Amino acid sequence: MYNIDRIINKGINKGVFPGAVLLACMGDDLKYYNAYGHTEIFSKKKVKPDTVFDLASLTKPIATTLAVMLLIKQKKIFLNTKIKNILSCFENTDKGYLTVRNLLCHNSGLFDYRPYYKILNNISFEKRNQKLEELLVKTPLAYSTGTKTVYSDLGFMILRMVVEKVSKKCFDHFVVDEIYKPLGIKDLFFTNVKKKINRDFAATEICLWRNKMLSGVVHDDNAYVMGGVDGHAGLFGTAFELYSILSVLLKLYHGEKVTSLFTPELVREFFKKQTDSERALGFDIPSVQKSSCGHYFSKKTVGHLGFTGTSFWVDLNRKIIIVFLTNRVHPFRGNNKLKRFRPILHDAVMKNLLLE
Repeated sequence: MYNIDRIINKGINKGVFPGAVLLACMGDDLKYYNAYGHTEIFSKKKVKPDTVFDLASLTKPIATTLAVMLLIKQKKIFLNTKIKNILSCFENTDKGYLTVRNLLCHNSGLFDYRPYYKILNNISFEKRNQKLEELLVKTPLAYSTGTKTVYSDLGFMILRMVVEKVSKKCFDHFVVDEIYKPLGIKDLFFTNVKKKINRDFAATEICLWRNKMLSGVVHDDNAYVMGGVDGHAGLFGTAFELYSILSVLLKLYHGEKVTSLFTPELVREFFKKQTDSERALGFDIPSVQKSSCGHYFSKKTVGHLGFTGTSFWVDLNRKIIIVFLTNRVHPFRGNNKLKRFRPILHDAVMKNLLLE
């Protein structure tokens, strides 16, 4: 049996990340739920199981994708709805015929990233959403829609606008009020960049352009200038609450009607690899080679990574969920050691689970 504590502590000693929380379950049995290291390197405050992490791009599947799923369940939008039919600013543009499906599975033709914050930070907050719309409209497509898969923040910025337009609610309020609260999820939330929340946060980067160490404030630059809330980043949470919502989705996938928010059929559709994309709808799937989830997850697996050092993987066949949250960008984002570490850890955890 692999000593998981030893592997993670070795990672901390080698500077892979300052701190982490690992949670792993098989069926309804919680096998691992431990905290390691420090929330930041200066005070040496210890990470606890309920430490809150900046989930970064886990916002895409756990907030934005679920919001889209709910609107589809309510028959307010559909996967093949064209965004020009929701957001009039995209009419008569090269992006008008993009569908909700294109944005979810990252084959839209949109660029992966653009540093919009450099422009948005110089205008008043009230005008930023309109300006972001203008920037997204003017940014040309990088490739022909449907011809390849390019992971894109821009697509999920547009999906946030879609959710707000259709629901007539602020994105974060819609996600929290219509999804998390009905499911009893309390520790998944967005933070307002102007309002301090008294929680135990894992620190992220010492941001040079913001001139401070980030703790409880979103790390992503584009999400920050939008007040801490967008469709591609901004969600904070604990490992247990992330597991809780993944557990609901896993049970729905297997036909257990544990909530009326989504149907098993809808969850299965979103967890399915798309024919013209290397991803599922809003969720990632293991890559053929050198996947961050290692070698032992089944082919029926979904997951996602977050830039700050967060991740989850769900083996749909074996009913295994592994949540691994770190603050690898603390104190600076140039630390890329986690890329090699993740598959080693996942392999060790999976071997232990499968050999029990």
